[in-house]
Amino acid sequence: MISWDRVDTVLLDMDGTLLDLHYDNTLWNQLVPARYSEVHDLPLEAARSHLFEHMSSIRGQVTFYCLDYWSDFTGLDVVVLHHELTELISYRPYAEEFLSWLQAQGKRAVLVTNAHRDSLFIKNAHCGVIGRLDADVSSHDYGVPKEATAFWAQLRAEQPYDPERTLLIDDNDSILGAARDSGIRHLLTVSQPDSNRPPRADLNYPAFNAFSEILPDE
Repeated sequence: MISWDRVDTVLLDMDGTLLDLHYDNTLWNQLVPARYSEVHDLPLEAARSHLFEHMSSIRGQVTFYCLDYWSDFTGLDVVVLHHELTELISYRPYAEEFLSWLQAQGKRAVLVTNAHRDSLFIKNAHCGVIGRLDADVSSHDYGVPKEATAFWAQLRAEQPYDPERTLLIDDNDSILGAARDSGIRHLLTVSQPDSNRPPRADLNYPAFNAFSEILPDE
């Protein structure tokens, strides 16, 4: 799937790529609506409908990923809610082995995530993801999401890489498209970002599930 002799830099998404998306899906699809329903005295379905409609309206914007924004919008302490589900934070299959292999091969590995820094720090405290990579970048550092080509221009300026010799792994088609438009040559997606949901079909980019699938045979 990947000619590793043609790759020097690996850019890695976090949620749904390195880490199981089950944590985030449970948080945003279940816990936040339930607490919003309680605080605002709304039926659960009405709370879900209101929140999901607003999420849909700002999807792909940096505010969609901003915990400060969602705390203001919902009247909830969203950071505190993150701590309630930390037992669900886990690596996807063979992600840790893959990161160790990249380090052993001398490949530069950079975390590129839309996650708010508060979310990143919570996850890092439970799985130590930052220490396994050469650098970590949140789209909030730049004020633009990964769906925007401007993100990739700023990333390349701050974390120099050769687009022809760079691989991005991400579970989001829009982000992969923006990276492709910015010149990144090697692109992979994930077939099952959430271990509690079925694998996705009809994806637009080459896909794998366990990272063992893209490790070379020894």
